[in-house]
Amino acid sequence: MVEEMSIWSLVLNASLVVQLVMLILLLASFLSWIMIFQRRRVFNDASKGLAVFEERFWSGVDLGHLFREVNQSPDPGNGAENIFRSGIKEFTRLTQQRNYDPDAVMEGIQRSMRVALAREEEKLDQHLPFLATVGSTSPYIGLFGTVWGIMNSFRGLANMHQATLASVAPGISEALVATAIGLFAAIPAVIAYNRFSAKSEGLLNRYETFADEFSSILHRRIHSAD
Repeated sequence: MVEEMSIWSLVLNASLVVQLVMLILLLASFLSWIMIFQRRRVFNDASKGLAVFEERFWSGVDLGHLFREVNQSPDPGNGAENIFRSGIKEFTRLTQQRNYDPDAVMEGIQRSMRVALAREEEKLDQHLPFLATVGSTSPYIGLFGTVWGIMNSFRGLANMHQATLASVAPGISEALVATAIGLFAAIPAVIAYNRFSAKSEGLLNRYETFADEFSSILHRRIHSAD
């Protein structure tokens, strides 16, 4: 009897619909764990890259030298470096024009850095909608499997002359496994989504602060050259 009520036997004895629900939930859980580890690596690299670049930027190094340095060994995962590279490229391009307008140059630089910032936001938020979807829908998918399994159990009771707890318990247990798998898929996805969303917001705030400070430096440089 103990062997018959093991989790594995409950899965094997479940109806086809409930088994499909379990399979979908396990697949969603597997994919969400892949994305959780991938996002974790991306955010860790972005945080470390930002700290290293800010330390280098504020060390007093010449901006032209720093631009050549980051161009020789670019780090695509470093958001601050990408914003810096975008801003200094636009600054160089616009100030090479004859009789340039300082205000137009600053507008062009800020626009270029805003585009770079939007690209960083897109990178950081990648796969987060999938985690949110798994976290919010998995319990309902599991509940659907449970309801379906319980319906089958009660339909089976109609063909019995005497209904006992022992006769309905296996069917209900099979159905509840679907809910358990749904929660197993949803809980890590929700925790990861909340954590990564907070990290994304924190990094984007730091990128915006860096872009504002860098813009102020370029503003002083442009107007001092008038």
